[in-house]
Amino acid sequence: MKKAIQLIDQDLTKFEDYFSKAVKSSTPLLDRIMQYIVKRKGKQIRPMFVLLSAKLGGQITTSTYRAASLVELLHTATLVHDDVVDEAPERRGFFSINALWKNKIAVLVGDYLYSKGLLLSLNNNDYKILQIISDAVRQMSEGELLQIEKSRTLNITENIYYSIIKGKTASLLSSACGAGASTTFTDEKIIEKLKQFGEKVGLAFQIKDDLFDYSSKDVGKPTGIDIKEKKLTLPVIYTLNNCDKSIRRKIIYIIKNNNRDKEKVQYVFDAVKSTGGIEYAENKMFSFRDEALRILYEFEITETRNALEELVRYTTDRSY
Repeated sequence: MKKAIQLIDQDLTKFEDYFSKAVKSSTPLLDRIMQYIVKRKGKQIRPMFVLLSAKLGGQITTSTYRAASLVELLHTATLVHDDVVDEAPERRGFFSINALWKNKIAVLVGDYLYSKGLLLSLNNNDYKILQIISDAVRQMSEGELLQIEKSRTLNITENIYYSIIKGKTASLLSSACGAGASTTFTDEKIIEKLKQFGEKVGLAFQIKDDLFDYSSKDVGKPTGIDIKEKKLTLPVIYTLNNCDKSIRRKIIYIIKNNNRDKEKVQYVFDAVKSTGGIEYAENKMFSFRDEALRILYEFEITETRNALEELVRYTTDRSY
């Protein structure tokens, strides 16, 4: 990811300034929490996709920085809310907001971030950007609710799984690329093409995240969360469709009734690995990555295109 960062290093600095100003609050407690968030920001993958998608079409503008800030505001809001739902005590190796300030404050912080993002666009008449991002928020909500609905019955097919991750993760990366492109491109077909590119990257990105749940390494957040929350991800779905009936019944029973028992959850992990669920999910992840690259290769070879390719490959090669 070094080339990508070098290419937009100054633009990332300007984005960080926009983002810091966007989250500032006159309420002491809220401002203290915002400073905690800013200091412990992640890898900024989504803002980078915004900036590079814009750079494909020309010079980055102040509208591009606002688009990147909006995407990061909404992404951060979803993470804060997700940690409440998942009862996660950590995020990126640090205490989560809910662990430090409890659930009620964490929910309100997430709401604050959403509102600041909306106001950032409305106050600057960035209606196209707001439309693209708002549609992503709708899809994210639908994806999360579909996952919750299906977790009750554990009746998730591979196609339903793709529908879930398309909504909950890929939609935001898709909108990041589309929003960035809309600040420099005028051709709607190109903007739509970059949204499709972002969607494919997002699908690969989420499968990679799901695979981290089976990792024995420190990935910056607790593992086993998906089983605990009765979320059937691709490795488990493949295993349930390709194991003996007795093993299938046992896995389903564990996920329904013993999902907090470490030894029982380890049985599920072992079954997934021995059945080939990890390898299958990895192959699907690389397939989506390659679909994204095929779309990207339709653009002429430039430093920006090369940086985007590097960023795409990073999403599937990352170790956390």
